[in-house]
This record gives sequence, structure tokens and C-alpha cells, in this order.
Amino acid sequence: MQTPQKIAVVGSGLVGTLLAIYLKKQGHTVHVYDRSPDIRTVEFSGRSINLVMSNRGWKAMEDVGLDDEIRKIGIPVDKRAIHLKDGKLNYQYYGKDGEAIFSLSRGVLNRRMIDLAEAEGVEFFFNHKIWDITLSDATLHIGDSERGEWTELKYDKCFGADGAFSRIRHRMQRQSMFDYSQEFMKMGYKELHIPANADGTHKIDKNSLHIWPRGNFMLMALPNLDGTFTCTLFMPFEGENSFELLKDEATLVDFFATYFPDTKEVIPDLVEDFFKNPTSYLVMMKCFPWTHTDKVALIGDSAHAIVPFYGHGMNAGFEDITILSEMISKYGDDWETVFKEYETSRKPNADAIAELSFRNFVEMSSKTADEKFLLQKKIEKWFSDKHPDKWMPLYSRVTFSLQPYSEALAIGDFQNKIMEEVMQMQNIEEKWNSEEVEQKIIALLNSK
Repeated sequence: MQTPQKIAVVGSGLVGTLLAIYLKKQGHTVHVYDRSPDIRTVEFSGRSINLVMSNRGWKAMEDVGLDDEIRKIGIPVDKRAIHLKDGKLNYQYYGKDGEAIFSLSRGVLNRRMIDLAEAEGVEFFFNHKIWDITLSDATLHIGDSERGEWTELKYDKCFGADGAFSRIRHRMQRQSMFDYSQEFMKMGYKELHIPANADGTHKIDKNSLHIWPRGNFMLMALPNLDGTFTCTLFMPFEGENSFELLKDEATLVDFFATYFPDTKEVIPDLVEDFFKNPTSYLVMMKCFPWTHTDKVALIGDSAHAIVPFYGHGMNAGFEDITILSEMISKYGDDWETVFKEYETSRKPNADAIAELSFRNFVEMSSKTADEKFLLQKKIEKWFSDKHPDKWMPLYSRVTFSLQPYSEALAIGDFQNKIMEEVMQMQNIEEKWNSEEVEQKIIALLNSK
């Protein structure tokens, strides 16, 4: 246990709330501040992408004994269900031996986490707007407006868990030698939904991540416990097949009839949802350093906002907490070393999952409808099942292992070079699971 300190966490999202539980269990006094109302008292806003919990997230939950509680509010998803334009449905299993990610509603999970944090003794202060921080002594500046009067709140330590547009990072950005970059994708997303059947069951397979891949745009659906699905339409803002063209009901209905014909029966509220819910942005953000002396640290999206196409924003943020906790166990009250080792360990891995997430949009929106790509994945799975000591597919490394993201990315690139050669073999479609292909992969692994 560390010497008890008074610690502020700015941001009551998933990462901030779980971090607060960890710090409280270390014996600290923990106050969580959020400028928004208590999420348990408001309807969710219609700009959510469902979350998927994988091994890295479960590890962080298990370490504080919350995994059983959270499993109760999730649905295991063991495969992609790929809806092709001609009506065909292809299934692509994620792992082996029933390996699955868990679909979780962001609102349901966040509410449960706050309840669990309060049960541990964490104090929450909602509708409290933090505008600035004095980095040298972790003093927060709070007030009703940015230009109005502020009150000072003094703490021993402060964690910025306040997302991609963090006020804590905003202050750190004004320091010398602080690197920062922000990039918006040229595409956005819109939340839609599939309601439950009258008896509360799901209208489509509930143990799948459903994808309608259409090149530079796609529709996605993940299941909720109540029989509904949260759907997300990802599209460019401008140009052909873009949000700017879907301005009226007739155009929207015609567009869905053309590109997503099998959704007509399952998305009855398409028009209402589309025009009611906002079109949201996707942003990638990188920065460094993440800490200031032994006083202030960034964590989760405030340090490394990524796009959602690998389902690892939450998992990467939770893994930040796992690593921070390991450093606390190792260095105790030496907070400056704790912070330095935490940011040094996490930065390359945050950059790697950012790259993987960006690439995965291309895979989900285009490649999942490509026969050659599906064959490559089939060969990888077949070879991996035969030689688990020689090959683990990239998706499994990222999702079903705790291997550092940076290593998974490097090995994934190496494996892809091998598969490029394998896919050029003559008649690969006929002999994909032959001894010849097996020996070719082994030879390439040995030679490279």
C-alpha cells in the first residue's frame, strides 16, 4: 500500500471511473470531477458506438475483482457476420475454442462502473467544470464558465481522464517540449438501432458483430442485453455515398434499399433515428509526455484518442491502468518514477493500437467482402490450429492476448509479408490446406 494521498480524477467515463477504483483500493482519498450531469440520471445521447471488451480489458477488471459483475451486462460475440450486397451472409470466427469478445452498452457499463466506484468509497462531483490546472501543485480551477470566477481545489495528484479534448492536457500542451497532434477522419458516424422482437429476443444473430461492408462506407451492429442492437453507420462527410447527400427521407430510404436491402425489416425506425441522432466525428490524437513531475498524469483518450475500428479504445485505456498499477506495485511512493515508467511503457503501444485501428477500417469496410482476403484468413486459421507454437493471427494477438500492441503490430506485418507470398502460389484456392502450403509457410517462417 502507498502512503495515502488526496487524488483528483477529472472525467467520470470508463477509464476515469476504473482508475478511481484502483486508487481507492490503494488507500487514497479519490474525488472524480465531471462537467456533465450524472450519467445515471440522463438518457444516453444517440452518439454511442457499442463497446467490446477483450482480454486486456478483462485483465484490468479481474485485478480489482469486477469481472464477474461486468460479464453479467455483456453478450459474448465470437464472430463477424458479414452481410454482402447480394444478400449472402458469411461468418468469420474471431478465435478458437469459443474465444469471444463481449458486447457492452456504453451507457449501461458506465452507470454500473460508477455504482461500483461509489460502493468502494470514491466520491463523484458531477456538473463541476474544471477549466484549468496548476501543474506544479495539482491545483484544479473550477467555475461555472470559462470567463467567470474560478475556485481553487488543491490535490496531491491529479489524473486527466477527460477524453480527446482534455482540459488537463490543454494546460500541459502549453509547456515546452510537449508534442501534440490531432487528426480528424474525413468520415463520421451516425447511431441507428434494431429494436427487439415483441418477446424480447434479438432479430438477428446476437453472438455476432454484424458488418455490411461497402467499400468506403459500412454499417455495423452490436447486440444489447435487452434484445436490441446498436447500429453505427460510418460514411464520408462529403462526396459520393456520403452524409451530405442523405438530406431527405426519400433519398435515405432509397440509399438503404440499394446498399443495405436486408435491413428493411429490422431497422423500422431508420428515418426517425437518422434525422434525430447527430452525425458525429472521429478523431485521432497523440501527445507526449503524458505526465508532469510527480503531480499530474494523462490516461486513456486524453493521452491517446484512437478511432473505433479495432474495438480497443476502452481496452487500451484499461490497459493503461493495469500498467500504472504494476508501476505502483514496483515503485511504491516514488510517484515520479511511477509516472515516468508508465508513460515510457505505454507510449509505443498506444501508437501501435492507433495504427492498427486506422488500418482495420479498410479491413472491415472493404476486405471482409473480398474472396481473396477471406481465403487468406482461412489459411492463417488453419495453419495456426495446426501450429499454434508457430503462428497466432494478428487479431488474436491484439484481442485474445496481453502481448504489447507494438509487438503484435510488428509480428502482424511480418506474417502478412509471408501470406502475400503464399497467396501468389498457383491454384491456391484449390490447395489452400495442403501439405505444400503448410511447408511453404514453415519455410518462409524459417528463412525470414
